[in-house]
Amino acid sequence: MANTLTGLIPTLYAALDIVSRELVGLIPAVSRDSSAERAAKGQTVSSPVVPEVSTESISPGDNPADSGDATIGTVDMSISKAKAAPVRWTGEEQRGVALYDQIQTKRFAQAMRALVNEVEADVASVYPGFSRAYGTAGTTPFGSNLSAMAEVLKILKDNGAPTDALKCVFDTSAGANLRSLTQLTNVNQAGTDRTLRDGVLLDIHGFELRESGQIKTQDNSSEGTAGTTTVNGNHSEGATTVSVASATDAVTIVTGNFITIGDHKYMVVNDSNVSIASGANGDVEIAEPGLMEDVSGGTSVTQNDSNFVANMAFAQSAIHLVTRAPAMPQGGDAADDVMEIVDPVSGLAFQVAMYRQYRRVKYEVGLAWGYKLIKPEHAAILLG
Repeated sequence: MANTLTGLIPTLYAALDIVSRELVGLIPAVSRDSSAERAAKGQTVSSPVVPEVSTESISPGDNPADSGDATIGTVDMSISKAKAAPVRWTGEEQRGVALYDQIQTKRFAQAMRALVNEVEADVASVYPGFSRAYGTAGTTPFGSNLSAMAEVLKILKDNGAPTDALKCVFDTSAGANLRSLTQLTNVNQAGTDRTLRDGVLLDIHGFELRESGQIKTQDNSSEGTAGTTTVNGNHSEGATTVSVASATDAVTIVTGNFITIGDHKYMVVNDSNVSIASGANGDVEIAEPGLMEDVSGGTSVTQNDSNFVANMAFAQSAIHLVTRAPAMPQGGDAADDVMEIVDPVSGLAFQVAMYRQYRRVKYEVGLAWGYKLIKPEHAAILLG
């Protein structure tokens, strides 16, 4: 049988061009393992992790030093989702619709857009596992200057994050503030007119800046009254479990929120909310690298009670995304033809299958993926 999808290739690639212009900042920013290979939902995919390279002193001799080997690690990730976006037509619908080719192109564009946006939203959802936060909850950053970027960079440097591939992905409100700063729009200060003329966000303090339409807003409306909350007992620097005591009121500390101890805002990474009764204690989990200093019992713990936008700053290697084409049975299924289209911008490989039915045809644009935060100490929240 001839390849019945060949005639759709121009349509599919036209659709890819449309999708590639959406605000998808996280997919290109994270460490990504994408291919047209097939994988099933629940399948484990190992993604390579390359270790850092140490330097050595140069010592002249007959032979070079016996060094340079490395153990290439892996991160095991589960393909947690396998989804398809359907596009179906009957023969009568095709004949009765004017400009069918243009409508078909847009339907494929919307199918791919839906899948890409869901992947982007999933990657954005890992923010509760980040190490620390900077800024003011409910206040969009970059209102008057670029100091927030310097402070987030300080967090990552203090945590030992590599600085050669730093990314900062935020919502369009933060992007609008950046494009309003004279430091970036004045050509004599910025050294270029790209931000002023084209709206291009230039790298700042080593961060590659991107915008995303899927940045999450943390809802803290279920928190109880803060009351008087303190650290219960002494804790050493690096501790990731902090015992918190509530002296007067019952307290609920919400996953994905942050607590302030001393000068640091720590993200709460419990798998479920922590409820502490009046006069009782409870353990709050924070991400690596844990407490930044020794903390004495009785030190105040201030929990944030405002919603905030979780803009994300991280080293590229901190978040991994694996995408594959959905699995097909050996010998194929009822599809008349199946092909893979690799998006040259995002790198995502879409599987397109065509199923001929009784007086109608159905296309499926499919994708399977998994995602994971593997290095929380190399990721920080820029509050908005």
